[in-house]
Amino acid sequence: MSATMALTSVRMRLALRNKAFIFFTVVMPIAFLFGFFLVFGRGGPVAITYLLGVVLALTVMGSFWGLSMQLVSFREQGILRRFRLTPIGPGPLLASSILSNYMLTLPTIVIEYAAAYWLFGMRQWGDLLSVVLLLTIGSAAFSAFGLIVASVTNSMQETQAINNVVWSAFFFFSGATVPLPVFPVWVQHIAFYLPATYLVSGLERAMVMGTGVVGVGADLIALAVSVVVAFEVSRRLFRWEPEAKVSSRAKVWVLVAVIPFLLLGAYESHSHRGVAEMQQIFRTMAPHGLSFTGPGPTK
Repeated sequence: MSATMALTSVRMRLALRNKAFIFFTVVMPIAFLFGFFLVFGRGGPVAITYLLGVVLALTVMGSFWGLSMQLVSFREQGILRRFRLTPIGPGPLLASSILSNYMLTLPTIVIEYAAAYWLFGMRQWGDLLSVVLLLTIGSAAFSAFGLIVASVTNSMQETQAINNVVWSAFFFFSGATVPLPVFPVWVQHIAFYLPATYLVSGLERAMVMGTGVVGVGADLIALAVSVVVAFEVSRRLFRWEPEAKVSSRAKVWVLVAVIPFLLLGAYESHSHRGVAEMQQIFRTMAPHGLSFTGPGPTK
């Protein structure tokens, strides 16, 4: 534990020197906040509350981009090679990556809440305990996903290519940009095979409906399981040296991180719980002026 905490302090200082990390952790979330609030938040404080949940989800999801690129950059620059000279293993180093990322994300979250309150008149806070747990576990989950990408890619170019594909799925089909009820129902069901959907869905219910911890328990469990699985996969695939390449056989481990969401997606498709709850929230927001163009939910 002491090694992890010491490494966390070092990782935070290194991260603040990394332009890509700063962009995806600070600049991009703040840009989304003002863009969403100014374009879609004209319905008043309730609409702002809904949009803040979405922006918070995007802030946490940014961990995926920032951390994966940071770790690959450290490997290419030989920084990880220096860490290897210390008496630590991959576990503490990866844990410090997740923890330092969380600590550096907290100021951005505080800024977003302050802007929503002071500049846009938000007065509904939702269930704060549920929000804190979702943001904490969600940050760890998407950081761990970023660590997997960093572990299986061999260059910054390859990392960016994979990030673009995965991020596009998270970005467009989780409800983080366009509410899921706008899409046909079959797309809504497919969305619950993505980890990002559980974060967005949980935050929307906690913020708008004031849903407590028990109500978002399924989302918390889904994210918590992904933290454990993704961390272990990244630990097994971790490389210190830029010359060390990941074999195609080793990349099969990545499929292990996908299994929990295949099972959860199948369950959600059968129960219709998640889809029904997101449609309910969308209907709740309609009288408050929050509208998106699209085909609307179809059966």
